[in-house]
Amino acid sequence: MRYTIRLQINYQYSAPSDHLRNILRLMPQDGPQQRVRRRHLWIDPWPDERRDGVDFFGNTTTLAVWHRPVAQVAFTLEADAERQDRPQDDRSRLLSDMPDLLADQNWIAARAPLHFSAPSPRIGQIPEINAFAFSSVPQNLTAFAAVEALGRAIHARIAFDPTATDVATPPESAFANGRGVCQDMAQIMIAGLRGLGIPAGYVSGFLRTEPPPGQPRLEGVDAMHGWVTAWVGPEMGWVEYDPTNARWAGVDYITVAWGRDYADAAPVRGALRTSGAQRTSHAVDVIAQDGF
Repeated sequence: MRYTIRLQINYQYSAPSDHLRNILRLMPQDGPQQRVRRRHLWIDPWPDERRDGVDFFGNTTTLAVWHRPVAQVAFTLEADAERQDRPQDDRSRLLSDMPDLLADQNWIAARAPLHFSAPSPRIGQIPEINAFAFSSVPQNLTAFAAVEALGRAIHARIAFDPTATDVATPPESAFANGRGVCQDMAQIMIAGLRGLGIPAGYVSGFLRTEPPPGQPRLEGVDAMHGWVTAWVGPEMGWVEYDPTNARWAGVDYITVAWGRDYADAAPVRGALRTSGAQRTSHAVDVIAQDGF
């Protein structure tokens, strides 16, 4: 499936800010099931410094710095990407085999499963989530089946509520409250998978959404999204699951960045000095180019 992606993020400040510095992870990248044909990121006003690079996990990064006061900033992305589906036939080993399989993975490149087994900046050892994972996943399952079982259990346990959390909410709080958004459900699932012995990480990107039957597509209704990547053994490697929608990530998902948790893949991170409030608006369109 081929897509044209348009993203607009606007920040408005009550008072002009100075010493504004952002690290952006907004541009989709090539991957095992994904090819990016075109991508361009506009920044308005143009920053005094801009440096594009690649981080440890292979994500495209853009550093933008302003040394002058700015009252508003806009980030606009346009990209063309192609996403291939992946057959989800289960070729993984039993969940009980994972410790031995991981012991053989002694490499340390960006996608080495060992990076995704231990606690990470935003996801520590969470006993309540571990207990939930063990009670939800029979130990006689394969690793692949365990990923799906836990994802479905989290989907049933956590109600989608965009007012319940923010980007700083820890996964244990969202789990205790039983409410949250895609970021919360993904990080809860990552914590649970690690507790089961399955390496897991966070993926940020775009999800094409469909309007109700008979209704036209509206502009700006698609969203940046977050889901889970999990290593289920050397035969299958990494697979991706979306607990928010209780399904495997397929052709409707365009990857932008991935890492151990949200901190490694956040679309916009930065620091500024200002006073007063900040307003943000966000619009995304993911437009299929294959006729559906």
